[in-house]
Amino acid sequence: MSESIERVRMIDVTDKAETEREAVAKGRIKMKPSTLELIRHGGIAKGDVLAVAQTAGIMAAKETPHLIPLCHPLLLTNIAIEFDIPEDADSIEITATAKGVGKTGFEMEALVAVSITALNIYDMCKGVDRSMAIEEIRLLRKSGGKSGDYVANS
Repeated sequence: MSESIERVRMIDVTDKAETEREAVAKGRIKMKPSTLELIRHGGIAKGDVLAVAQTAGIMAAKETPHLIPLCHPLLLTNIAIEFDIPEDADSIEITATAKGVGKTGFEMEALVAVSITALNIYDMCKGVDRSMAIEEIRLLRKSGGKSGDYVANS
């Protein structure tokens, strides 16, 4: 008699109710202060680093189910990428907010957006700083759905 073995599976969300959902993720890319100054003053040869990275992050969030095999395709109603660069910093903090109405959450879309945004900053600046490090990519909070709200401990 043969045995059926299921190695992977997409979670069945057929019976779940559609609810308004939001997820916020954060990460940072650490770099030399001189690299950050080049970004601030438009001195990177490839162009406007933050505009390109922001666009890439938005595009990546929309492609999440193509990148993460078991993610459900979701209809994003908004994806926002924000940067925080304190005056005396050696890093850029990236925050992505993904929103929509669906049967499952938008956590992966927010996390993918942060990751690809950071990778694009690295790509655009690697010619002047190969020591950059992408750090602390994490879910900050999520809302909506049966499991309710989640807020990370600082």
